[in-house]
Amino acid sequence: MKHYSKACAAAAFVFAFSLAVAGTARLFGQDLERADPIQPSTATEAREEQAQPTTQNTANATSGAPSDYVIGPEDVLDITVFDVPDLNQTVRVANDGTIGLPLLGRIAASGLTVDQLRDRLETAMGKSLVQNPQVSVFVKQFQARPVSIMGAVEKPGLYQITGPRTLIEMLSVAGGLAKRSTAPAGKTVYVSRPGGFKNLNVVPGMEQVGPDKIAIDLKDLLYTQAKGLNIPIEPHDIIAVSKADVIYVAGSGVRRPGGFILEDRDSVTVVQALALAQGLDPNAAKHKARIIHTKADGTRVEIPVDLDKIVNEKAADPEMSANDILYVPNSRSKAAAKKTAETIVQTVSGFLIFHP
Repeated sequence: MKHYSKACAAAAFVFAFSLAVAGTARLFGQDLERADPIQPSTATEAREEQAQPTTQNTANATSGAPSDYVIGPEDVLDITVFDVPDLNQTVRVANDGTIGLPLLGRIAASGLTVDQLRDRLETAMGKSLVQNPQVSVFVKQFQARPVSIMGAVEKPGLYQITGPRTLIEMLSVAGGLAKRSTAPAGKTVYVSRPGGFKNLNVVPGMEQVGPDKIAIDLKDLLYTQAKGLNIPIEPHDIIAVSKADVIYVAGSGVRRPGGFILEDRDSVTVVQALALAQGLDPNAAKHKARIIHTKADGTRVEIPVDLDKIVNEKAADPEMSANDILYVPNSRSKAAAKKTAETIVQTVSGFLIFHP
């Protein structure tokens, strides 16, 4: 009988222990679903919990920003105080780097990471407002780390970076290089940095064209992946991808008028330009062709060319540089031969760009 009583008591103990474990598990499950951790009994325990890897991961995941993100002016922050909803605020960081909170006044936020600002707010609130406050900081809008991307990319604009980014990554963010049929990319990408480049290691394929501006060869950057060209990008950098050098062949005296990219060369001859345009039309006015060249100051010069002599090697084959226009009228159209340079320039602005 005694053995039976002991067995019953043991079974009751096991059953009670199981219920306690189950209840504790449910309690922990509820706590894990909460955005904020269980409130520690002392400030020391709070700091110890924040030092644990699990708590760090939770803070980073709920902050809306990488752990190394530095808050700056114009960022929008959601600040939540656990169990004290009256202190919850959505604030924008002012240009002086501060945020305004009820009962606390202005708090410096710019230059701090999310975790550092959280610690500063907990310290300030813990002095007079809340015992052992639990604060979370969420970066709702990133406005303080802009990078401008312009030129021959698919999606030029202002982009906010939330962590470390390289030059190639930023070009990808902008949709990559512009398509060849619209405004194809040229040979160079320029990076400008306010305040200049500190400790810059100039490598082959890179040229420092000014204290705050460098030029990087696009082909080396993207295709040969030369070491040192894929530089880290910093907030407020300006990335400008040059547009490809193009020459134009216009007029009804050629078979395929259009713009033609100068890939690895700085110029082409008139005969080469005619070949790109698939040759002369049978009715081309060969003696009335001209090259329209735009000078650095924006003025235009018209240079008459006799295509009949050039093709038959009776005259020198002139060279055409970037943005030059070879205009070849049709002998059947008197009006075409009288077109002004301005009219011709307006015409080529709508041309398709062909890749050799």
